[in-house]
Amino acid sequence: MLTHNTQKQAFDMAIVGAGVAGLYMLHRARQAGLRVRLFDAADGIGGTWYWNRYPGARVDIESFEYSYSFSRELEQEWHWTERYASQPELLRYFDHVATRFGLYEDIQLGTRIDSVVFDERDEAWRIETQAGETFGARFCVMATGCLSAPKVPDIPGYGSFGGETYFTSRWPQQSVQFAGKRVAVIGTGSSSIQLTPVVAREAAHLTVFQRTPNYSIPLRNQPMDPAYEARMKANYAELRRMEWQSPGGFVCVGGEPRQPLRLPAMSVSQEERQREFQARWDAGGLCLYTSYNDLLTNESANAELSEFVRARLREKIDDPALADKLVPRDHPILTKRLCADSGYFEAFNRDNVSLVDLRETPIESITTHGIVTGGVEQPFDIIVFATGFDAVTGALLNVDIRGRRDLSLREAWQDGPKTYLGLMSAGFPNLFNIAGPGSTASLSSAVPCDEHQVDLVMKLVERTLQGNAATVEASDDAQGAWTARIFKNAENSLIHRTNSWYVGANIPGKPRVVLLDLEGFDAYMAFCDDVIAHGYAGFVFGGARSVDELAESVAQA
Repeated sequence: MLTHNTQKQAFDMAIVGAGVAGLYMLHRARQAGLRVRLFDAADGIGGTWYWNRYPGARVDIESFEYSYSFSRELEQEWHWTERYASQPELLRYFDHVATRFGLYEDIQLGTRIDSVVFDERDEAWRIETQAGETFGARFCVMATGCLSAPKVPDIPGYGSFGGETYFTSRWPQQSVQFAGKRVAVIGTGSSSIQLTPVVAREAAHLTVFQRTPNYSIPLRNQPMDPAYEARMKANYAELRRMEWQSPGGFVCVGGEPRQPLRLPAMSVSQEERQREFQARWDAGGLCLYTSYNDLLTNESANAELSEFVRARLREKIDDPALADKLVPRDHPILTKRLCADSGYFEAFNRDNVSLVDLRETPIESITTHGIVTGGVEQPFDIIVFATGFDAVTGALLNVDIRGRRDLSLREAWQDGPKTYLGLMSAGFPNLFNIAGPGSTASLSSAVPCDEHQVDLVMKLVERTLQGNAATVEASDDAQGAWTARIFKNAENSLIHRTNSWYVGANIPGKPRVVLLDLEGFDAYMAFCDDVIAHGYAGFVFGGARSVDELAESVAQA
């Protein structure tokens, strides 16, 4: 650990974001004896789960898998109450983790970071907050999450509505009352699909404004069965082994761990494929991701799965004409993140729920009293914007990050993000992005993905410290090769057939490039292992200096 002989607020490591990744990063840094501070703009921990507290919000990975693996004691002592944990239960879990491991003493909440600037003379980062505080840190970890920067609606009249306005991505802590009210929900992504059934049961009338229909699989949530809990806890080690050797980082099918199929869909008969699809539909959740390994690359295989899901969705909707609007036909399944629901399509069978197809009648404006489509104003008491996120890069680029030669990250990524291992960018030494562009984030389960990347950060930090180097950073060549690899993997997939946030298409003006590593979590880990085995190939360790000199530099940054 660096020693600090100055009263200036200086740290070995600064972490931005108190979600899954940030909390584990803080734990690992403390274990290594680093002086560390974690910052978050929220008034509580949990990251995305702190902000996304809308009714119906819950995880779509099974609770036993959406949990930390670094502590066997933690695994055994925590009791999940449902198969898929709700947002309040997830916050209780994170609070338990932070309390159990003494993390709160190094967490500074209610602190928004405005800028992170690298001082080349002192080889340290200067971090400035919106409140005007300044901190120095040798290493900086951006654990801001890939789904944390809300997309601001680009709708004429936005901001003029006189009733209640809410964002699913920034839901208030106080309860929102829908009873007896006319409610509009704009958007049909994951948050809307979870929220809609809840509002439908309470509101006088609910109108959902849909631009793009989405595929969604029944979640089939249920209370935790004690016998099932005991069995899972007794076999946690095997579950973790299977997770860390899987493409998605999760393996449960209907509550039972099962190895991914790892075979092409067309290598078996149509009857067998249909049986497999049906079994996974009946199991619920996102287990279709762990079935055949070519569903995102083989057009015929994808088309068969797409049609299978469409048929199942139609069975849920009473009105065939309404089903024509709600059932997606314009994009291959899995090219947008698959949703999981608890009665979304069935909600439209209610008399108090209606759909506005924005492809037929776009929103013309938002007024003081409601929403205008097709020249007609519909009055509302509440408008909910479920309009999604500036995903993967948004939260990073919302901070003024500047590396060597005052190069801003916004300028470096103006044609699309460029990273090495989705972890570092050339010209930004000692700066790490967890679940950033070029990683498997959002295509793999968040917890194992974050844990692996945090562990990799600590390997790089410890290598830097042990070698008395001042910095570690990605080389230009390694960054170029990794970015080319990401693009090549995407070329062989169906991912560009859809205007999704996977390729930045949901944000006007955002470069249209694939943002994630499509090869899979297990392949990503194997690549990282090879990098380490070859002496951290692609990383440059430089500027050897003494510990005392480094400590003084951090304090002066």
